[in-house]
Amino acid sequence: MKKIICLAFAWLYVFPGLVFSQVNTNKEISLQATELTNTIIQYREDRGSLDRFYFLESSPERITRLKELDNQYSRKLDQFSFDQLSDEGKVDFILFRKNIQDDQFRLTEDEKNTRLASKYLSFSDAVFAAEKDRRRGLAPDAPNLAKTMNGWAVQLKAAIKNLDNDKQIDLNSAFATEKLSNDLSMALKSIHDFYNGYDPQYSWWMETPYRSVDSLLKIYRQNLVKQGRKNAVGADDGSGIIGRPIGKAEVLRQLKQEYIAYSPEELIAIAEKEFAWCDKEMLKASNEMGFGNDWKKALEKVKNTYVPAGKQPEMILDLYNQSVDFLKKNDLVTIPPIAEETWRMSMMSPERQLVNPFFLGGEEIIISYPTNSMSEEDKLMSMRGNNPHFSRATVHHELIAGHHLQMFMNSRNHAYRNFGTPFWIEGWALYWEMILWDKGFPRGPEDRIGMLFWRMHRCARIIFSLNYHLGKWTPQQCIDFLVNRVGHERANAEGEVRRSFTGGYGPLYQVAYLVGGLQFYALNKELVGTGKMTAKQFHDAVLQENEMPVELLRTILLQKPPNIDFTTKWRFYPLPAK
Repeated sequence: MKKIICLAFAWLYVFPGLVFSQVNTNKEISLQATELTNTIIQYREDRGSLDRFYFLESSPERITRLKELDNQYSRKLDQFSFDQLSDEGKVDFILFRKNIQDDQFRLTEDEKNTRLASKYLSFSDAVFAAEKDRRRGLAPDAPNLAKTMNGWAVQLKAAIKNLDNDKQIDLNSAFATEKLSNDLSMALKSIHDFYNGYDPQYSWWMETPYRSVDSLLKIYRQNLVKQGRKNAVGADDGSGIIGRPIGKAEVLRQLKQEYIAYSPEELIAIAEKEFAWCDKEMLKASNEMGFGNDWKKALEKVKNTYVPAGKQPEMILDLYNQSVDFLKKNDLVTIPPIAEETWRMSMMSPERQLVNPFFLGGEEIIISYPTNSMSEEDKLMSMRGNNPHFSRATVHHELIAGHHLQMFMNSRNHAYRNFGTPFWIEGWALYWEMILWDKGFPRGPEDRIGMLFWRMHRCARIIFSLNYHLGKWTPQQCIDFLVNRVGHERANAEGEVRRSFTGGYGPLYQVAYLVGGLQFYALNKELVGTGKMTAKQFHDAVLQENEMPVELLRTILLQKPPNIDFTTKWRFYPLPAK
C-alpha cells in the first residue's frame, strides 16, 4: 500500500501541471455550465427562431406554435433527475421551469386578448392568413385581395363613425384592440413591402387599397383608445397619464413569481420604515448646513449647485473617477480592465427626457441634461434635478459597480442564463448606493442630501406604484407625492410617473430597486457580516452567477440547494409582528 501511495505522489511530482490543469478546467466549467446549460441554450435559440418567424404577437398561429414549444421543453425538463443535479443545476431547473410557466401564462393572456380584440377587428384572421402566404412567397390573387381589402376599409369607416356612441368599450378592450390593430398594420406592411414594385399585378391593384386600410387602422386604434379612456370612470385625473392598474390579485401573483415573500401592504410598510430612516438622516444633514429642520431649504441649496451648460459630461467623468477610485481603495469588487476602458457617454434627446428625466446606463451612460430647444423652465428643472450631489448616487449606479459592470459580467459568466428580474438588475445597482453610503462615500452634508434624495425616491417608488396598482392612487396623486414628500421638480416627477405607468416597464419594476437592494444588503450580512466571505469575494461571487431572483442566488452562495417544490419564503427584512 505504501508503495502505491509513494508512486501516486511521485506521479504528482512529475506531472503536477496535469492535476492543477484539471482543477482549473473544472473551475472554468463551473463558471459557465450546469447539466441544463445546453437545454436552456437550445430553448433560447428555438424561441428566437420562432419569434422572428412568427413576429406578430397577436397571431393565433404564433400563440399556438409557442405553446407547443413550451410543452416540448416541459417534457424535456421532466427527463432530468432533479435529485442527481448539482446545486447550481437545481437552481437552473427551478428557474427554467418558472420561465416556461411564465411564458405559458403570457401566451394564454395573449390568446384571451386576441379573442377580445377580434370582435372589433373581425377580418384579423384573413390578414394573418395573407401574411402567412407571404412568408413562403406565394403569389397573391391581387384583384381579389384588392376587393377584399376595400371591404375591410368599409368596415373600418363604419366602426370609426360609431365609436363616439360606443359606451361599452373599456380600457382592457381598447388596449387589446390597439395591440391587434398594430399587428395587422405590421402584417399588411410586410405583405406590401414584399410584393409592391416586384409583382406587377400586386403593384397595379393594391397601392390604393393598402394605403386606405393602413390609414384607417391607425385612426381606428387611436380613437378606440380615446373612447376607452372616456368610458373609464376617473381614468384621466388631469395628469394626462393613462396607465393600466393591475389589481391586488395580479400584484400578488407577480410577487410570488419574483420570489418576494411579502404582501404589497408589507412592502409599503418596509418603504415607510426606510423613509423614516431617510427623514432622520436628512434632518441631520440639514442642520449641519445651517437650515435646522427645514430640509427642503437645504434641498433647494443642493439643487442649485448644478453645473453650467455644457459642463455636465465633465462632472459625470469626475464622479465616475471618484467612485471607481473609492471601490479600488476599499477593495470592494474586481473591476476588469476592459470594463473600465469601454464605457462611453451619449446625450438624451429632449423627447426622451419627458419619460426619463435622469440618467440611463449600462455600457453607455445616457446623460439627461437640457438642450437649446427646451423651454427655460424645463432647462432649469433638468439642471437642478441632475446636480452634482444628486448625481453622486447615480453615476456609480449606472456604470461601475452598477449596470455597466453587471452587464459586462453577465455576458462572460453563465451567459446562457436568461432568468431576468429587475430585483437583481436594479436591486444590485441600488445596493451599491447603500454600501457606498455605509463606507463613507458622501463627503459632506450636501453629498448626503443628494444621496438621501435618491434613497427617498426609491422608497417613494414602492409607495406610489403599489398604491396605484392596488387602485388606491391616481397618477396625479403619485406626482404630487413625489413633489411634496421627496422634493422632486414637478416636470421630473411627471416624467417619473409617466415612465412608471406608460414607459413599458412591468408593474413591479419600480418596487424592485429598493426591495432588491435590501435583499442584497441582507445577503451581505449573512455572508460578509458573519465572516464567511470578504466583501470582495461576496461581490465577485454575485457577479459570476448572472441574473436571477436573489432568493435563488442565496441558495447557491449559502450552499443550501433548493428542493424541487421550492417556493418563496425568505423574510429578508424584519417587520414588527401584527
